[in-house]
Amino acid sequence: MLQPQPRILMCRPDHFAVSYAINPWMDPAGWAAQDQRFAEAARRQWQALRRALSAEGVDIELVPVVAGVPDLVFTANAAVVMDGKALLARFRHPERQREEPHFARAFHALVASGYIATVAYLPDGLVLEGAGDCVWDGTRGLFWMGYGPRSDRAAQSAVTDAFGLEVVALELADPRFYHMDTTLCPLTQGDVIYFPGAFTSDGLAAIRARIAPDARIEIDAADATTLAANAVCLDDTIILSRCSAGLRRNLETRGYRVVETPLEAFLRSGGSAFCLTLRIDRRSSRTLRQAWQRPAA
Repeated sequence: MLQPQPRILMCRPDHFAVSYAINPWMDPAGWAAQDQRFAEAARRQWQALRRALSAEGVDIELVPVVAGVPDLVFTANAAVVMDGKALLARFRHPERQREEPHFARAFHALVASGYIATVAYLPDGLVLEGAGDCVWDGTRGLFWMGYGPRSDRAAQSAVTDAFGLEVVALELADPRFYHMDTTLCPLTQGDVIYFPGAFTSDGLAAIRARIAPDARIEIDAADATTLAANAVCLDDTIILSRCSAGLRRNLETRGYRVVETPLEAFLRSGGSAFCLTLRIDRRSSRTLRQAWQRPAA
């Protein structure tokens, strides 16, 4: 059963900058010293990522840019989207809370355009930073949800209630890997890339209980700190900023095609390819099965 044509939400980096620090990657003073050069690199690298996605047949929708909201470019954090429903994010840090009304308007526009069906909101008081902390694993039919640095453990039940799908909540233990998407990436053939050092012992046990040994791709700190796990997977193509020769060989041996498109400007903010994108067309296997079995009119 085929997934629909990939449709991804992005936001141009016209106002992207590292102007505050809310994770260990962010150095506002270092950015300010070379802001024009870094800003130009961000625009060039974002365009290259967009071209790489378009070359894979992706349709791209754009969130309108907004001055003074530099991390709006990281659309993965906007919402969790599945089966035509968008569960809008709520951010922990005030600096990113400014994004919430802009993303809400963007998703209501997507409803008006027919690209999604409904927009839902988290219960009061809960924090969940979208697909950045709620990564879909199509092989296992579940979300891997990160909690601790940016999202609340209690958001697990809100995601389950919203989508009727299993949610496995894992505590993130290393502040460099503050969102699940920075350190875990399910692939289309059932393999999963992840960095063991990002998780507690309980989290690692949960991962290893659900993923067979031959499907685990455990990366080392060198690949983890280039955010190699922050990748966009389209069928058997993996689009990422960069990775080691060893990880590339591992992936290619498994039948994947690796496309590198450098995104170092965004690494300065702790983001990479997955962070800059949000799939809005995903359908769970349950929904695909229902559509397949529905009798013709």
